[in-house]
Amino acid sequence: MTMFKRSPKSATGFDWAGFLWLFVFFWYFSGITQLLIQITGTSGFTGFRQAFVMSAIWLAPMLLFPKRTKLLAGIIGLVLWACSMASLGYFFIYQQEFSQSVIFIMFESNVSEAGEYMTQYFAWWMVPAFLAHTAFAYFLWTRLRPVYMPRGRAMVAAAAIVIAVVGYPLVKQTLRMGTFAQGFEKFETRIEPAVPWQMAVAYHRYLDTLADMQGMLHSASKIPPLKNLKIASADQPSTLVLVIGESTNRQRMSLYGYQRDTTPELDKLKDQLAVFDNVVTPRPYTIEALQQVLTFADEENPDLYLSTPSLVSMMKQAGYKTFWITNQQTMTKRNTMLTTFSEQADEQVYLNNNRNQNAAQYDGDVIEPFNKALADAAPRKLIVVHLLGTHMSYQYRYPPTFDKFKDRNGVPAGVRDDQVPTYNSYDNAVLYNDFVVSSLIKDYAKSDPNGFLLYLSDHGEDVFDSVGHKTLGRNENKPTAPMYTIPFMAWASPKWKENHDWNFAADLQRPYSSSHLIHTWADMAGLSFDELDRSKSLVSDSFKVRPLLIGDPYQTDQRALIDFSLMKPKPASPAPADVAQK
Repeated sequence: MTMFKRSPKSATGFDWAGFLWLFVFFWYFSGITQLLIQITGTSGFTGFRQAFVMSAIWLAPMLLFPKRTKLLAGIIGLVLWACSMASLGYFFIYQQEFSQSVIFIMFESNVSEAGEYMTQYFAWWMVPAFLAHTAFAYFLWTRLRPVYMPRGRAMVAAAAIVIAVVGYPLVKQTLRMGTFAQGFEKFETRIEPAVPWQMAVAYHRYLDTLADMQGMLHSASKIPPLKNLKIASADQPSTLVLVIGESTNRQRMSLYGYQRDTTPELDKLKDQLAVFDNVVTPRPYTIEALQQVLTFADEENPDLYLSTPSLVSMMKQAGYKTFWITNQQTMTKRNTMLTTFSEQADEQVYLNNNRNQNAAQYDGDVIEPFNKALADAAPRKLIVVHLLGTHMSYQYRYPPTFDKFKDRNGVPAGVRDDQVPTYNSYDNAVLYNDFVVSSLIKDYAKSDPNGFLLYLSDHGEDVFDSVGHKTLGRNENKPTAPMYTIPFMAWASPKWKENHDWNFAADLQRPYSSSHLIHTWADMAGLSFDELDRSKSLVSDSFKVRPLLIGDPYQTDQRALIDFSLMKPKPASPAPADVAQK
């Protein structure tokens, strides 16, 4: 007679040690990457916690079929191991967490490009690291043993695990969101940090987002070109650069009068810059703001982005080769519009493939591809650089060498002690943003271009700046001036100044909305066409002062009043007459 060896039991009659070995085995494949993310400070604790919980789902079949524990665990473990190798390898190479953006980049790249990336980033120590990862997984598998329970109790326990890990969260999110589809989408976010769901969710979301993006691109391809487009100096080579920042409030920049030295490099370049000090954004959110900033849409005509060319399309029609270099997340449901803008360019460089926006991702990464684009042989080029800037969480936006502001020196008296670390980390993020933007300007200048570089932020951020020092972040329903006041500056090469009017001294304090940027850009670039409205160009003699409209353009009756004159950076400067607007 064959005798089955029973597993050791505790005084309660249950083999808790064996149960723990099973859990550790299944958790290990997700946990190792999440643990490295924690140790390196790449992201927050949420992913670690979610992976921990999701790993428990594999305990259910172990309880139901204890006699096949080693076999089932081996089969499941092999799948988890393969996914964890991909996830771990991606983290080793890029210090980023696997996401749907990675799949997008994989399908956008050819075999040659993939090989170049692997050659550039692969290091010898990764081989023993992978071997150690595999060896420890095998060691854990050898520790596994059946955990026996009476059949009825095993079925109840397995059902309880499934309900706790899958059923309850899914039902909760469905009730919270109102529909199963929306609830399932939220549930996907919960399971995404764990393998193999990381791959499955990433691919599913990639397909959905790709379909939306392709629909937008198809619609954009049917938009008629600008009418009667003419280009001044069309026979001259030129390189134009648009740098789009993120979440940067100009009031926290020493270039704009802030008492802390947060922009030392731009301060040194001040005499070479046209620094506009009265520009606001129409919306406090990236997608909604850039939907206007990069198109002919504005607060009064919010749907024009659907029927008129984008800035990138405009420059392509003008004969420019276009580049889009971004450190923003690439393929997410929120960023589909941004990716659509980028895909309209001739060449794209996607640098940020993190699953989580709250992850360490430094804008210094844009400098190398920016210089590569500058060196491109095309005679006429547009280079768009989209930064992650000072996006929340601020501590992830700068390397340790830029951790300069650490105490209360320079912090407003009304800011509480528990708010000071966040206040300081934002200033440190501004300091690093200064380094990146100034580096782009310097590298651009070294290339001896014929052209200009324009930098603005998509929107601002209130980091305990407004009255009461209680507001953190952005909220369109409770607007404050720091959410809307943005930096806006331009640098032009000597060659460009020789053939273009670049004297903007009388224009620097004009009240202006970045929703009209495309008109200013076209004017600066020497373009003319029927749709151009020079009264909306910040640098035109035909400029017309307009109300600085902000807020949801589809809810005009709910616009809040903000007196932007309260945010003037230089007390000595007279406030324009028409700046307190809807």
